[in-house]
Amino acid sequence: MNLGFWAKLKRPFFCLAPMADVTDSAFRRIITKYGKPDVFWTEFVSADGLCSPGKKKLLPILKFSKKEKPIIAQIFSSKPDKIREASKIIAKLGFDGIDINMGCPDRAVEKQGAGSALIKNPKLAKEIIRACKEGAGKLPVSVKTRIGYNKSELETWIPALLEEDIAVLTVHARTRKELSDLPAKWEFVKRAVEIRDKMKVKTLIIGNGDVKDLDGARKKAKETGCDGVMIGRAIFGNPFLFSDQKEISLEKRLKVLVEHSKLFEKLLPHKNFSVMKKHFKAYVSGFPEAKELRIRLMETENSKQVAKIIVNYLGCKK
Repeated sequence: MNLGFWAKLKRPFFCLAPMADVTDSAFRRIITKYGKPDVFWTEFVSADGLCSPGKKKLLPILKFSKKEKPIIAQIFSSKPDKIREASKIIAKLGFDGIDINMGCPDRAVEKQGAGSALIKNPKLAKEIIRACKEGAGKLPVSVKTRIGYNKSELETWIPALLEEDIAVLTVHARTRKELSDLPAKWEFVKRAVEIRDKMKVKTLIIGNGDVKDLDGARKKAKETGCDGVMIGRAIFGNPFLFSDQKEISLEKRLKVLVEHSKLFEKLLPHKNFSVMKKHFKAYVSGFPEAKELRIRLMETENSKQVAKIIVNYLGCKK
């Protein structure tokens, strides 16, 4: 089994979850500066798209800085040949590993037979893993998935994946049906670790779901025996999350929002500025004037306007 850089990580390690239009290069750059996780993931990218003439539109998603390493590129597809070809492309870009998304519940992704749809097709899932390993060369291959589709299928689904000698398996402790609406069931992460140990494979297990901070992550790792913990939604508005800082001043948070907005424009000129606005609610909350300030920020069209509003607000507070 090829564990690559994973073998050198101190355990438990802590990772940032891949989230479309959230964990882009601009936000990752901010997180790197204020509280870097042990491992980054990119937003997921269509393997089919990477193998098409339109790949130029997707390659910006795979841009990263050396300071973000180690970083994993996440791809999705239901076609083994496309996964193989996309993995070859990614291997040349300097990533530290390749992750296959087998848990995304997005209907457009599922319609292709990819993402969480693969939970219903273990045979194809295994073929995809083998194809990815063939294309990845020396890069370790991992999978991110859920505990089942409509109900828990852990006892059959997890062994099927582990049989393929993947380096890492991230278990989002919910079914596809549950989306993120119900509490994550971490007892299933513990069970995945037990299955791994019984099979005597070296695959590392990462738990994912409802973790709000590093204290909670350490607790989950201790309770379940997993090797690492992945944190997702808690990073919204809090790029300091992995630094373990408990108190961040409002002024500091708002100044980082301005910095984030500027980086978004600089690194992601192909994206509409409205994508940046989904971060505003997370950054601007928890204080008396938050709603009014947020409304004004939502009307902005660029980072200069954001900066002006924030500077004026902070000036009035002094």
